[in-house]
Amino acid sequence: MNTEAIEAAKEWAQNPYFSEGERSEIQSLLDNKNHKEIEERFYKDLEFGTGGMRSIIGFGPNRINKYTIRRATYALALQLKETFKDNIAVAISYDSRRFSFEFAKEVAQVFFGNNIKSYIFKRLNPVPLLSFSVRHHKAQAGVMITASHNPPEYNGYKVYWNDGAQVTPPEDKLVIEKYNKINDFAEIPLKDFDKGVEEKMIIWVDEDVEQEYFNTILKHVINPKVCEQKGKELKIVYTAIHGTGGIPCTALLDKMGLTSYEVVKEQQDPNENFPTVKSPNPENPEAMAMAVALMKKNKADITFGTDPDTDRLGVAVLRKNGDVVYPNGNQIGVLMLHYILTQKKDLGKLPQNGYFIKTIVTSNLQEKLAQSFGLKTYNTLTGFKWICGKMSEIEQNSPEAEFIFATEESFGYLPHPHVRDKDGVASLGLMAEVALFYKLKGMDLVDALDDIYEKYGFSNETLLSLDYFGIEGAQKIDRIMETFRNYQDSEFVEPIESLEDYQSLTIKNWENKTTSPLNFTKSNVLGFQFKSGNKLYLRPSGTEPKIKFYIMISENEGSLQQKKGLAQSKTESFLAKIKEIADKA
Repeated sequence: MNTEAIEAAKEWAQNPYFSEGERSEIQSLLDNKNHKEIEERFYKDLEFGTGGMRSIIGFGPNRINKYTIRRATYALALQLKETFKDNIAVAISYDSRRFSFEFAKEVAQVFFGNNIKSYIFKRLNPVPLLSFSVRHHKAQAGVMITASHNPPEYNGYKVYWNDGAQVTPPEDKLVIEKYNKINDFAEIPLKDFDKGVEEKMIIWVDEDVEQEYFNTILKHVINPKVCEQKGKELKIVYTAIHGTGGIPCTALLDKMGLTSYEVVKEQQDPNENFPTVKSPNPENPEAMAMAVALMKKNKADITFGTDPDTDRLGVAVLRKNGDVVYPNGNQIGVLMLHYILTQKKDLGKLPQNGYFIKTIVTSNLQEKLAQSFGLKTYNTLTGFKWICGKMSEIEQNSPEAEFIFATEESFGYLPHPHVRDKDGVASLGLMAEVALFYKLKGMDLVDALDDIYEKYGFSNETLLSLDYFGIEGAQKIDRIMETFRNYQDSEFVEPIESLEDYQSLTIKNWENKTTSPLNFTKSNVLGFQFKSGNKLYLRPSGTEPKIKFYIMISENEGSLQQKKGLAQSKTESFLAKIKEIADKA
């Protein structure tokens, strides 16, 4: 048994700063010798990572609770005062999870205790509106209380900087340093929430900001007249999966004229327990099951689902033969980008200096599309914090460049520049517009994808996630990464051309064994480049106890059916090899 964890638990059980109920909870674990639970809660402090933190809700230093929320907020407050000095303001939003509103109030109280003004939404609102609020209020930072699409027992804390994007270097590291130095919760200054409202240091954000957000993204509808005149012809089913999307997503559909929609009533209202799903993640067909059943019943064309903080969008398509198809995140991004580019070109609105951003693990087909329309493509590390950090960099260095679109494979998309994170609301509007466009041509989104593949080549991307929980799981993930980092064979299903190591920032050439520098931000990511042009990336998740493998296969020879078959066969070989190596690590 970890004696340090036992001693830490004893300290918490005796600390008068905590309530009697909280102390007795830990004392009960000690009395009952529940060593496994004590170790999980106390073997380390909850890590404040480069984008914030996420964990199971509970009492203890390795759990999300009001005390770890206060600690994170105090660290952020200290960094804000160091960076911006005076008249600092922060935007705050929260999702439908357990204690999200209470945690948001804790955030505001700590900021008030540090003489920092807070703008907090009166009702729960999604990530895109938090990012919009930061920019609208000219705030220096933002905090979103959310655990995104994690299971119900989780909550989290995401930090945004003054550009409305998630915090990036060097500020993220500086906040982390300050967080790690806070060892006594009693030293954290905080003042009463109601007193802050009275003194106008905590300001409730009204619906006028929400309306301005809608007005802004409506300007980016590509064919508004078609939507207004023909929008009713597209039959839509939408589910908020108990999250924040219910009001904003249906409001946008109404404003666009896409009014032939039905919502899944059992999932429309926010519910912290997410009672109808195992996990509220629209990437998974299981989370979309009720919506798909309603789509089949009503013979609708398409289903949309958003996650609890409404930054991700999932899609399901009902085909004429009754089959249901779930496009993956790469395919949805391809459809969006292709529609934007073809329509803007036809309307004479495609800029000469446009640019597109994706992550390194997102489909190469999108880069091929962008290049064919004269767009410059930028690749970033995984995560929209890096995408939006690149947007800010381009704005500063090349103000004449015009943002067109950004996407990552994990069902995140940004079709306008006024929010600096994934925007599930605007993405739903765009995808509905895409589906309407093809329906008016007698096609569905599967037909549309096949047309794109015929012209640009077939691309197949597969994500394998391996879960490893607790302390032993973290050690297993480390061993897997090191095994792949030190891989020596000349082949991995296919002949290897090079290995990109984003931790050492080097590229190792497999043939001549030379290394060259990799011009990127340091991160624990590996990328195998194969002579065929195929790719394999792997990285530990920054927010969940899992390691992710991204298999990227391209096929350009033969009929479309032959390309699809060959890509599937290669993917299966890659999956088998990865699992074999991971099992032995």
